[in-house]
Amino acid sequence: MKPQLTLTVLVDNTTLTDRYFTGEPALSFILETKGKKILFDSGYSDAFLANAGKMGISLRNLDYIVLSHGHIDHTGGLVPLASHLTEAKINTLPHKVPKLIAHPLCFYPRPKSPLPNIGSILSEVEARRQFTVNLSDKPLWITENLVFLGEIPRKFSFERTEPAKRKIVLPDGNTEPDLLLDDSALAFRSDEGLVIITGCSHSGICNITEYARKVCGEHQIVDIIGGLHLLTPNHLRIKKTGAYFQDLNLKALHACHCTSLSSKIILAGYCPVREVGTGMKLEW
Repeated sequence: MKPQLTLTVLVDNTTLTDRYFTGEPALSFILETKGKKILFDSGYSDAFLANAGKMGISLRNLDYIVLSHGHIDHTGGLVPLASHLTEAKINTLPHKVPKLIAHPLCFYPRPKSPLPNIGSILSEVEARRQFTVNLSDKPLWITENLVFLGEIPRKFSFERTEPAKRKIVLPDGNTEPDLLLDDSALAFRSDEGLVIITGCSHSGICNITEYARKVCGEHQIVDIIGGLHLLTPNHLRIKKTGAYFQDLNLKALHACHCTSLSSKIILAGYCPVREVGTGMKLEW
């Protein structure tokens, strides 16, 4: 059977054994479905570009860029990507101007001491010069089976976290606690069920999954891939997340990026946790 969606990991914290790619504490996937090529997050640096080149994947013909949220380890590669496309234009190489999809808060600055900004280096103004930008807090369908979820309703109390010292800078220059409302994900309707593709899951992976079910009108979840932001979760959160995954009857959980080894080991007691690394290719 011909795959409906192909996902290749361009950047993750780790790389696959005997595959000589670059890893960094960041995330970037390339998705291909229905003749569309979608870059999901761009990592921290130009590593995703270098890795794509080694894999024989061109990033000059992207149809879409989708950003899971505004943190620099998911948006930092936008600057080298803009340079990459600029060079293509200068050298009259075939290329496209991709459509960029993100939440309206994605490009807001995020100071976090001692750093002046842990958000996107590329501003919204400059992003609009380089790409065709569509910022939405509502679901946006990219194809008939692939959807950007927009702002995620936060349903489960065990996934609620305090903003701590995180701040977000508003257009008027004032700051407010950063609740990471821009954190979103993609959902894909395959013949077997939904595939959830997430960046960091700051909004909570259980919240994301429940909203994907609602938006897609599909109950069965076949796979989840991406960061789960379970670095040092408390006992209640990891236990309830594991129980939720167990009830999903997942075929695979591809937890990566901001998911600690200890969390993966615990979750493996509830569902089939699978390896992820730069260079990995999945098909559904």
